[in-house]
Amino acid sequence: MRIPCSLALFTLLCLAEANAAVSPPPQELPPAYAAALRAAGIPAASASVVIRPLDAEGFSAAEHATLARSPASTMKLVTTWSALNLLGPAYTWRTEVATAGSLDAGILQGDLVFRGSGDPTLVIESFWLLVQRIRATGIREIRGDLLLDKAVFVPQVHDPGAFDGDALRPYNAGPDALLLNFKTLSLDFVPDAAAGMARIVATPRLAGLRLQAGVPLGDGACGNWLGALRPDVADPLAPVFLGTYPRSCGTRNWSLNLLDHTTYFAAAFRALWEDAGGTWTGRVLGGEWPEGARLVAAHESAPLSAAIRDINKYSNNVMTRQLLLTLGAQQTGQAGSTASGAAAVHSLLQARGTPMPELVLENGSGLSRIERIAPANLAAMLVDAFRSPLMPEFMASLPIMGVDGTTRKRPAASGAAHIKTGQLVDVCAIAGYVHADSGRRYVIVAIVNHANAGSGQRAHDVLLEWLRREG
Repeated sequence: MRIPCSLALFTLLCLAEANAAVSPPPQELPPAYAAALRAAGIPAASASVVIRPLDAEGFSAAEHATLARSPASTMKLVTTWSALNLLGPAYTWRTEVATAGSLDAGILQGDLVFRGSGDPTLVIESFWLLVQRIRATGIREIRGDLLLDKAVFVPQVHDPGAFDGDALRPYNAGPDALLLNFKTLSLDFVPDAAAGMARIVATPRLAGLRLQAGVPLGDGACGNWLGALRPDVADPLAPVFLGTYPRSCGTRNWSLNLLDHTTYFAAAFRALWEDAGGTWTGRVLGGEWPEGARLVAAHESAPLSAAIRDINKYSNNVMTRQLLLTLGAQQTGQAGSTASGAAAVHSLLQARGTPMPELVLENGSGLSRIERIAPANLAAMLVDAFRSPLMPEFMASLPIMGVDGTTRKRPAASGAAHIKTGQLVDVCAIAGYVHADSGRRYVIVAIVNHANAGSGQRAHDVLLEWLRREG
């Protein structure tokens, strides 16, 4: 039987389109990319690239795509995508407060109990509101202890200096079921020329924190102003500055991961409680929610869709650690651990048809020397995410090149790419989506693992701009 010419042509076109969708034509990467790698002293074998089209007419590219690489913070994409699927975009964390004892004439004869759920978003403003709610119940004086129930997570042993030796950096803070304000103390140094010193302003106010009035002003360039301060933090509640503050610096901020979780939580609570007119002289203890405890107040977080925006746009490590532990707790119904969280991620990826047998998760944030992923598999996950009903929430969490988040100062493909970046001493990585000038969309993953990776950003910017222009 003869097939009409028009029907045959239509059939061939459909087959060609289907084949293109399955096996898009390969494309050589631009010479400028290879040149940028050479200029940075990065061997081609140390750099992986995967480009996959999200439209039938697009092209593909791949170099060293199946090697398991250290992804730095692009690993956050795996954790947040898994959370969107397993928890749902509307998932929230709840911090509950109860009394264990009798209340009479404003006096609580017993303990005040906090039960944490691992909320990664409990900042000091929300905690202030929670304290106000407690105070509004009529409690004025607590004649018992502050009991902290952290049973939702397996007890965490965390050395903040283990990763890079800089234990004071906020990004090195560990997870906690009652994480508060990312456990960060913010110190502003404000020059007062008349007094000849830089005054120190601490946020939030922590009960028991003792700060000197200021640091003498010094001359010279701003440069290493933290070194010029000569800080001594041997006593975390009484940091001392033995040096000077360069007057040329203007106002500067130093954010510190200084106190342990329990001390920080208790000091913040005491300060807010006293500011609200309350009194408390008891201890801070760990323990489980007592039988018969009476719920008096609670704080519910913003939804997960908002939390992952903070995680991905600003690359928040401690929030990602909290999220991985939450996955473990929710999937097992037991105290969350890194192992159970990682198992939940692997199961989800397997179920969605994007298995990653090479995937190594230590904390889910990429702040790790052992986490690994194959760029080809990360790209496959991003393709799956784009085709999912959850795509809008996921893509909206990524930084927009040249616009916001960690990429706001990178002009490559400005406004046309949603890209998560990753940077460690020996890692430079990008992963996300590019909207090309042609109107086609692409997934891109590019990872460098090399001692000179710090100079690899230029090569990745070349790729992004080329894909936007030529894709």
